[in-house]
Amino acid sequence: MRVLLIGANGYLGRFVADRLVADPAVQLTTLGRGDDADVRFDLASGSPGALTRFLDAVHPGVVINCAGATRGGARELTRHNTVAVATVCEAMRRSGCAARLVQIGCGAEYGPSQPGSSTAEDAVPRPGGPYGVSKLAATELVLGSGLDAVVLRVFSPAGPGTPAGSPLGRLAEAMRRAMQSGDGELKLGGLGVQRDFVDVRDVARAVHAASLSAAQGVVNIGSGRAVRLRDAAAVLARVAGYGGALHELDTPPGPVRPVLGHPRPDPDHPAPPATAFPYPDGCGSWQQADVRTARDRLGWRPRINLEESLADIWMEAACRI
Repeated sequence: MRVLLIGANGYLGRFVADRLVADPAVQLTTLGRGDDADVRFDLASGSPGALTRFLDAVHPGVVINCAGATRGGARELTRHNTVAVATVCEAMRRSGCAARLVQIGCGAEYGPSQPGSSTAEDAVPRPGGPYGVSKLAATELVLGSGLDAVVLRVFSPAGPGTPAGSPLGRLAEAMRRAMQSGDGELKLGGLGVQRDFVDVRDVARAVHAASLSAAQGVVNIGSGRAVRLRDAAAVLARVAGYGGALHELDTPPGPVRPVLGHPRPDPDHPAPPATAFPYPDGCGSWQQADVRTARDRLGWRPRINLEESLADIWMEAACRI
């Protein structure tokens, strides 16, 4: 099976590439903006016609799109998450390869949900920010394309390679600095938020399974269990061997939520109060996936628990200079 993987050098894409390379039945070709891709192509600015010619030359049986942006303004997010997917869909429609499309979506497409509930694929999406809006628009393009396609809505990925700017990455970095400075007290904010964390290697397994399946439409990929960031912080402290006290900052009134940890002191630019950065996905205080569809249609279940994911996040943070 020839597979074209778009975005192989990204956070999720790297693990998907590793998973596919390990399958002797897969012939993998990568496409992306970086020099390490087999073919350099920018989906946000490249033409569908150019991509069509490449598809006709390579003739993949499956196209997996892991490319996209998680940060930036609405315009940038739209270019990389929506316009790019429109290019992929149009090129695949024009091509004679008749490939299957596996698109990576996200749980942020759903937006806030009722605490205690599990969000199934038939929930009405109401994204709470420009990132979720841009990804939802991409999903709608895929579903309306007429292609043999499946969208995997990945909830909160964790594990090795977790970006340092993500909530779990910031948590690990704050703990690393506390241990480095010998600080016996760590003050953290925003720990009441609950998210469904799924290990990035389990996500890669789900992508592999989806590429081999006949499933279409939307499939949630998560652990099926919401975890409070306060509990994740306690687990991280245990695996890191941090013996200090964890104190949670009070949540201020209003829509702004506190940041995880304290910013580095800068005498020229005094640090603002620890309330500057909301949880970035626009999903409110609670999110938990209903993952029965992934089990029934992909034969997939998560295997890696959050403690192992956090241990890997900590290993990378501890090695950071």
